[in-house]
Amino acid sequence: MRGDAAIEALAKESPGWADRLHRVNIDVTDPLSVTAAKDAVSTLCRARRCPLYGIVNNAGVGLASDDMEAVLDVNTLGVKRVCDAFIPLLPDSGRVVNVSSASGPVFVSQCTPQQQLFFQDSCATWNDIQRLLDDVQLHAGDAGYFRALGLGEPNPYGLSKACVNLYTLVLAREHPRLCINACTPGYIETDLTRPQAAQRGATPAELGMKAPQCGTVATLFLLMGAPSGSGHYYGSDAKRSPMDRYRAPGSPEFGSS
Repeated sequence: MRGDAAIEALAKESPGWADRLHRVNIDVTDPLSVTAAKDAVSTLCRARRCPLYGIVNNAGVGLASDDMEAVLDVNTLGVKRVCDAFIPLLPDSGRVVNVSSASGPVFVSQCTPQQQLFFQDSCATWNDIQRLLDDVQLHAGDAGYFRALGLGEPNPYGLSKACVNLYTLVLAREHPRLCINACTPGYIETDLTRPQAAQRGATPAELGMKAPQCGTVATLFLLMGAPSGSGHYYGSDAKRSPMDRYRAPGSPEFGSS
C-alpha cells in the first residue's frame, strides 16, 4: 500500500523516525471507519503519553465531477466527520488544517452578493451549512434551481470547498483554544489533477501543475508556523487570502495595507 511505502521511504531517509511512523486507515465517508481511526490514534497517544498535535484534512475528490452527493460526502462532510472525532484529542493550541482549494473563492465570486456574504459569515453554524448541502443535493440535477438560489452554475467541487472554508470559520469560533485554518495547496500534480492532463492530451507540467512537494508549503506553515489568527484561508504561498475571490500567489496578502 502507498502508506506502507511512504513509511518505508521516510524511515530509510531518517532512520530515527522508524518507531514514530504509523499508518492508520480511514475512509472519511464512513463514520465507523472514522471512529476506528480515532480510537487507533487515541491508543497511540496514550501509549506515548502525548496528545495529538494536529489534524490535516486532505481527502478530496471530484475536481471535474457532476456527482454532487459523492463530492460533498468526501470534501465537506468528510471534514466534519474527522473534526468531530479528532478535535477532542487536541490540546490547547492544537492545530487543524483544512486543505481546501482556490476553487472555493472562485465559486463564491460567481454567487450573488447575498450568497457571498453567507460564505463569509463568521456567525454561521454547521446547521446553516447542512441546510444548504441538503437543499443542493435535493435539486442536484436542476441547474435553474442552483442559479435561482444564487449559486451560479452547478459546481460540486467549488461548492464543497467554499463550504470547507466557511466551516473553518465555524470551527475557529467554536474552538478558540485551537488554531484552525484552511488553505489551497495550489495546482499540484496528484491523482486528482492528472486526469485533466490526460483528457487534454498534455503533460501535467504543460498545464502548469507543480510537483507534489510544492503543495505542502501552506499546509506546513499552518501546521508548524505562526499564522495570524484562526479561521482564515491561505493561498498556496502561505499568505492569507480572501474567501470570496481568487488571490494569485505572490500578490499582496489579504488584509495588508
